[in-house]
Amino acid sequence: MREDKIGGFNERLSSQAEARRALLEKFKPKPTVQAAVLETRAQRKAREVEEVRAKRAADKEAARLKAEAAVEDARLALANNEEAQLELKRQDRKDRKAQAKAEARAKREAKSAQRRG
Repeated sequence: MREDKIGGFNERLSSQAEARRALLEKFKPKPTVQAAVLETRAQRKAREVEEVRAKRAADKEAARLKAEAAVEDARLALANNEEAQLELKRQDRKDRKAQAKAEARAKREAKSAQRRG
């Protein structure tokens, strides 16, 4: 009765032989898979570098376009803002007056220097 549960001697030998064959099968060389297009290390590195450069150029262009859009938005906001327009006019008038004052002072100093010298 006990022999039926465990299995006979021949059954144990056959299972042991099968296990040994399976273990040896692991060590047999397997056929290698060849790539259709073989890429060398240098070619792969050059391709990766080119991909990185292209990505950086695209990011740089996107940032430039974003900056241009921000400048344009600021310009439009300034053009639409009446208070800012008035301030620009005041500043322009102040600059013109300061320039005229400086020219008058230079003219007076030149006249004064001419009398002295």
